[in-house]
Amino acid sequence: MSAELAALRDWIGRRTEQVDSVTAAPIGLLADTLDRDDPPPAPGDPVPPLWHWLYHLPRHRAADLGPDGHAARGAFLPPVPLPRRMWAGSRFDFHRPLRIGEEVRKASIIADVREKAGRSGPLVFVTVRHELGPAGDPAIVEEQDLVYRAASVPGGSLAAGSGPAAPTDAEFSRTIRPDEVLLFRYSALTFNGHRIHYDWRYVTEVEGYPGLIVHGPLLATLLLDLLRRERPGGVVTRFAFRAVSPHFLGADLTVAGRWTDGGAALWASAADGRLAMDAEATLR
Repeated sequence: MSAELAALRDWIGRRTEQVDSVTAAPIGLLADTLDRDDPPPAPGDPVPPLWHWLYHLPRHRAADLGPDGHAARGAFLPPVPLPRRMWAGSRFDFHRPLRIGEEVRKASIIADVREKAGRSGPLVFVTVRHELGPAGDPAIVEEQDLVYRAASVPGGSLAAGSGPAAPTDAEFSRTIRPDEVLLFRYSALTFNGHRIHYDWRYVTEVEGYPGLIVHGPLLATLLLDLLRRERPGGVVTRFAFRAVSPHFLGADLTVAGRWTDGGAALWASAADGRLAMDAEATLR
């Protein structure tokens, strides 16, 4: 892989832009998907943090998709020759909220491509920086880390669903049982074709996982949704999350947190106490 890494790093600096209008319908649909009792969204309403993922959706013809349901590699994202791709984490600065009715420009750039050695083999991380808002004055800045892994190994740690233990000092929490409908609705709202979230035969027979995987961005959204329920008037100015281990469909999911100076530590865990995601939020 190291010999190929230099060629992959040629993708650093590649850039793409999209313009989209922040409409009300996706906001209402995601609120329903998360089982919130929000009033109908109206022009001028702020978009909750992370709900900007409802806009600037990926557009690719069916002929341009790869076998995993994502766009084939080598266009904007580099052609990493490892078959399994997941969203490893992100970091956000929220300078101001987007608002319904606003037209928003999104500029995306490949910021880094790097290789690491993992327990299950080589890993390649691709970091993409997104800026949403007027040029030179973005409302939201996001750095997104994608990780590419080798094909599954029988008995490997990811296939077995092992991982570190979650914290046990939660001050607030909520337990959810994700199901196929939740995964379908979130995939539809974000136009996410990744087959690990809906195609049981693909995720078990090709990628080697024991079941459908709850989206990493959905876990992050549920964490900030918990924070909104606990502190409705809080304004998130910074947020970062790290996917620790996959959460598989059929197991209870607990989103939890505790207050810190200036914000909250947040995490998601399975019923067996395994940590799925950890995160930090700054509030004002």
